Amino acid sequence: MNWITNYVRPTLGSLFSRRTDVPENLWSKCDECGTMLFHRELEENLNVCTHCGHHMAITARARLKALFDDGNFTEVKVPEPIVDPLNFRDQKKYTDRLKAAQKSAGEKDAMLVAEGEIFETPAVVACQEFKFMAGSMGMYVGNALVAAAQRAVETKRPLVVFAAAGGARMQEGILSLMQMPRTTVAVDMVKEAGLPYIVVLTNPTTGGVTASYAMLGDVQIAEPNALICFAGPRVIEQTIREKLPEGFQRAEYLLDHGMLDRVTPRGKMREELAQIIRMLMGLPAPVVDTHKHAPTPPHDAAPAAPETK
Repeated sequence: MNWITNYVRPTLGSLFSRRTDVPENLWSKCDECGTMLFHRELEENLNVCTHCGHHMAITARARLKALFDDGNFTEVKVPEPIVDPLNFRDQKKYTDRLKAAQKSAGEKDAMLVAEGEIFETPAVVACQEFKFMAGSMGMYVGNALVAAAQRAVETKRPLVVFAAAGGARMQEGILSLMQMPRTTVAVDMVKEAGLPYIVVLTNPTTGGVTASYAMLGDVQIAEPNALICFAGPRVIEQTIREKLPEGFQRAEYLLDHGMLDRVTPRGKMREELAQIIRMLMGLPAPVVDTHKHAPTPPHDAAPAAPETK
């Protein structure tokens, strides 16, 4: 018996193979500073880099869970639109794209509507899911915003919208563009009822969404360094053949030029929204205890960070 072949080699192989059993998604790399971040630590910080403060993408459902007291909320039912009304096809069928997006994002479409309390302040919140076809606005998103507005008026609650979109959904053609005036009417319905309408612009918010409900808020808030525009900076540079200013169309630039009211980090958004809502509705200031109502994420022991080259 060759003990090197039959014993030593399998033993060494099993030792080295154990290292590959560690899931690859335990660590995330910050796009801004390159720091490797343990996934639990990143989740607890709401997908904001703990080293440089860069705001990474966060799902709509995770955002809602972090926003409402104890992570509890009730989803508002959204009427289902006609699927693929134009029988659209490019490289593949629109229906196939929808199925792929639903599987990838884990949502029906690009907007969630929920109601709950933010520091014991009731609110209706509509939140776009950028992971679903870049948060594009189609008939479902229009239905969702209308449903959110109707629920806000019915319950006499303020409406908060988290916008994140690449614009209108091309696969629905003119029907997607019709959601611009439709959602504008929905916003007017909330305002006519004397209820606050607050918009939080996240990265990115562009196209037809920016040209409709995303810029109609009584108060306009944005997350740090969010891209907010109708046409992107690259398109504008190619059109006017001029170099744009540093940070053009980013949240801080728009705040300096009067397009926004606030730029608020994600970790302080709950407190900010509760204070603004209560102020606009003539209620006393909220009793803010950031630990009392925040959902408690599980804690894991962090393995050693992988080496970066």
